[in-house]
Parts: sequence; structure tokens; C-alpha cells
Amino acid sequence: MRTVGVTSRGIRLPVLKKGDDLENIVVDSLLNSSKEEGFQFHDRDVVGITESIVARCQGNYAKVDDIAEDVKRKTGGDTVGVVFPILSRNRFSILLKGIARGVKKVVLLLSYPSDEVGNAILTYDDIDEKGVNPYTDILSLEKYRELFGYKKHEFTGVDYIQFYIDLIRGEGAEVEVVFANHATAIKDYTDVAICADIHTRKRNKRLLKEAGMKVVLGLDDILTESVNGSGFNSKYGLLGSNKSDEETVKLFPNFGQDLVNNVQKKLFEKTGKRLEVMIYGDGAFKDPQGKIWELADPVVSPFFTEGLKGTPNELKLKYLADNDYKGLQGQALTDAIREKIEAKTSESLVGNMVSEGTTPRQLTDLLGSLCDLTSGSGDKGTPVIYISGYFDNYASK
Repeated sequence: MRTVGVTSRGIRLPVLKKGDDLENIVVDSLLNSSKEEGFQFHDRDVVGITESIVARCQGNYAKVDDIAEDVKRKTGGDTVGVVFPILSRNRFSILLKGIARGVKKVVLLLSYPSDEVGNAILTYDDIDEKGVNPYTDILSLEKYRELFGYKKHEFTGVDYIQFYIDLIRGEGAEVEVVFANHATAIKDYTDVAICADIHTRKRNKRLLKEAGMKVVLGLDDILTESVNGSGFNSKYGLLGSNKSDEETVKLFPNFGQDLVNNVQKKLFEKTGKRLEVMIYGDGAFKDPQGKIWELADPVVSPFFTEGLKGTPNELKLKYLADNDYKGLQGQALTDAIREKIEAKTSESLVGNMVSEGTTPRQLTDLLGSLCDLTSGSGDKGTPVIYISGYFDNYASK
């Protein structure tokens, strides 16, 4: 029996810039790493390429002025509600800077006790102690400060409320801050809104339109086309973007399907193996300490090869050992379970007890999370991840 299952390797690349030939650099780096480390390629191994390096090589950047111009054109540039932004210096502050630069006043509607991805400004214990009902109560900034004072984020040490206020004022716009957990609270302050949430944006845009708001946009409606020669993303707009510098944002990759298909093709020509290739962003997992849900991108994987569609179709080994084969042990138990796995067909196991407890998620979400954890977000310098054996199982020889 094989003694190793899934392995995930970070592949180091040179520091790349706009215009670099990412396609060939990825292929060459994998081939060189294979020789150096002595690992082999197998059919259905997976190559993950971080979205950041794809966007960088494509030059998909925009300036704060470009955001401001698009916001002003689409909202009218007067008083604009910014609904449910996440609390992030990297992800949202540069976007808020552009919005504030394009309008006269920002009404900032913040959810509490945390934002959409779990960054907390308060705890539920805090609001319970003060007798606040988060489902119904709308708080002004003054009332919020009276009840809760000035709290800083556990990990960053930033008071995001004051940080966002100062940022908006720094762009010459007025600011009003409101705390509520239903998007329609914004209609008492303005009839123009930008839904800045990520995963709940479609519902909140619908609710605001049904409430009679004059203009309702999402971050996915800004920079969907080039402004003054800027980068853009036709599907996601500003969603998935990251701060590049104080005046520049790097957008989510606008193109990528040709890249993953071509990398797959070239690796097949070089190795004779049909690997799967994906572009990945944030993984989808939650930190139990800080309560942060990692996924601040609109999707984990915007582009991937055909073989990565679908969900796992796996048997639960613990269930088999404790139920079907509870009277067996040792080699007899091993052989029985391997035979059961080998007899498994491609027919879906959904609803079958023998698959209960297996992870019911898309393959790209699972693989993207593994890639994100392997590559990290700091100075590891491994923007390409090579995953071997992911589609193997206990019966694989």
C-alpha cells in the first residue's frame, strides 16, 4: 500500500511584473522544480496559480482617480450611501478613497458586531450587555460611541470606524456613520447607494431597489469597463481587488481561461500527463480565534480547467469501519474497504449514509483553500502551488 496521499508544494517563481510571460514561466518553473525536488507528474495533479500574479502580469490596475470618475458618473456625485463594506485596509480602504473622492458626502452604513467576512468591531457579549438588538436597532455614531466607546481590532490594532472617517474626510467629502444590519436602513439618509458587500450583494441590491432607491450599485458595477485606459473587470468590477499603493488598486483578473487551458496543454506536451490548472484567490475557511471568514474575493477560483468542475464523491472510511465492517480488523478490514472503494461508481453518493460527513463543497473551493493555505499571503514567494494525489483514494496503488 502507498504510504503517502495528498501533497501540496509551493513553487517559487521570479518576482514578476506587467507583461511577463506567465504562461511559460509557470510551466518552466514546475519542470525545474520537479527535477530539483525529484517529484513526478501524474494525471489529475493540480496546478494552482494565485490570482494576484495573474492580474499583475496582465497589468490589471486602476487609479483612485479612475474609481472616483466612474463613481461620480454613475451616482451623480452628491450624497452616496456605502452599504456594508468590509473592514480592511488592504481590501476596501483604497476603494473607499476613490468613492469619497467622487462624491460630496458618504453615508457609511456598517453592520455590527462584525462585517460580512467576520472582522469584528464588537462582540455579541458587548451588545447583549448594553441591551442592543442587532436585528432591529439602528445606531448613530454618537450613540455607538456612547455605548461602546473606541474599540480597536484584535489583530490589526485599528479603530476601523475612525480610520474610515478620517479617510473620507481626507478626500474632502462629508461623512455620516450609521450602524444597522438591514440594508434598507440607508434609505432614510439618501436615495443613492453602493452595496459594498461581497457575498450578499445581490440580495441587498434587490432589497434597495424594491425600497425605491433611485440609484443602486454594487462594487461589481464599478470599473466594469476601462476608465482613462485603466484596468477593469467586466464581471466583478472592484470586487476581489487589493491595494497596490496609496493611489492604485490591483483588480481581480479579467481574463484567465486561456491561461489555464494553455498551461494544461503545454504541461501535457512536456510531461505526457493531463494536469488540471486553476487560478485561485482567497480560500474559504474561518479563523476560530479572530472569527474572520477568509473569503473576501467574489469566488475562490474565477478560472479553471474542465476536470475541476463538480464536488467530491467520496465514501466515509470511518463510517465503513464502524458500521459495514465493524467485525473486521487488520488486513481484512483494509482489504474490504479498498474493495468497497474500487467498486464505487461515478453515480452521486449524495444522500447516501456511507458518504455522510464528507465535505460537500465544490472541488475548486476545496483546492483553492489548500492552495491559499500553502502559499500564504506574506513573503513565502510561492505564487504557484502543485498538488499531487488529490484525486487518489485509499485504494489507489
